[in-house]
Amino acid sequence: MNQKVMILLHEYLIPPDRLTKAERLKSNTATEYDVLTNLKNLNYEVLPLGVSNDASIITRAIDNFKPTIVFNLMEEFHHKASFDQNVVSFLEMNKIPYTGCNPQGLMLARNKDLAKKILKFHGIATPAFHVYPLGSVLKMPDLKFPLIVKCLNEDGSLGLSKASIVNNEKKLFERIKFIHKKFEVDAIAEEFISGREFFVGLLGNQKLHVLPPWEFLINGKNPPKDEFYTDKAKFDLGYRKKKGIVTKKAELSELKLEEIKKICKETFGVLQLNGYARIDLRMDERGKLWVIEANPNPDIAFDDEFAQSAKHLGMDYPLLLEKIIGLGLKWHKLQSAA
Repeated sequence: MNQKVMILLHEYLIPPDRLTKAERLKSNTATEYDVLTNLKNLNYEVLPLGVSNDASIITRAIDNFKPTIVFNLMEEFHHKASFDQNVVSFLEMNKIPYTGCNPQGLMLARNKDLAKKILKFHGIATPAFHVYPLGSVLKMPDLKFPLIVKCLNEDGSLGLSKASIVNNEKKLFERIKFIHKKFEVDAIAEEFISGREFFVGLLGNQKLHVLPPWEFLINGKNPPKDEFYTDKAKFDLGYRKKKGIVTKKAELSELKLEEIKKICKETFGVLQLNGYARIDLRMDERGKLWVIEANPNPDIAFDDEFAQSAKHLGMDYPLLLEKIIGLGLKWHKLQSAA
């Protein structure tokens, strides 16, 4: 009997049955399409379930479909990124196996200031920062320019653009007000680390498999230094071509690779992550490594950095998906026995 996989995704991201290569490149459902089509090709019985703000839809689908596991592609619930942990808690309360990170890890990693405080407590380098809650009086923090301004609890790329990097108090306050007004969320300003940018994937629950670091380059070979990997740099094909943006396996010494592996494992551990995650780092001109963010349940489209890094080790895309499902089932078994 084939295993049943229910793919939990946003209702506006339910992919079509078929996309041409050109259509897929322009589609905002590439990850969902890749997961769905590959699981079907692996002979899983698959049910894509679109969800927005009604948890009863999940309950009914579980009762009717009786999935072996839920493949969780949700990044928010009821339009709030901080609610993604509640979806996973809902699955745990119903004793349903799921892929990806547990609720505690999602909560810790999604809250950028809390995650940074935990990292600092454990001696893991992360840029100095200051939080600006909605409605707060704006004051100049004890930080060194340039700074980068982000949404506090939303997905790391939301609201990020070249204007996110500020070099004076006036621009800082303008950007904070922009985040507050446009997204109606708290903002965080942190010291911007000029240098090289790496993405490091990890797979595992207790025993971790660290994937080769992937690097963001401009003109095919140059580190970004004072730029960073925005959504435009990632998804805008015209912009990528114009700037010569590529991501590929980082060329690093064995010593530096081991240092990155150690930092990423420690970050994964102290933030109580499991399943799969991506750690974003910058390396300054002195060679010091800084953890920028930890991203549980990162993008896993087959041409994304995570999947390409896995492929470099001989783990093709279908095998990666099966690995993620296997880790979810093992996590469920481990929690059930606790």
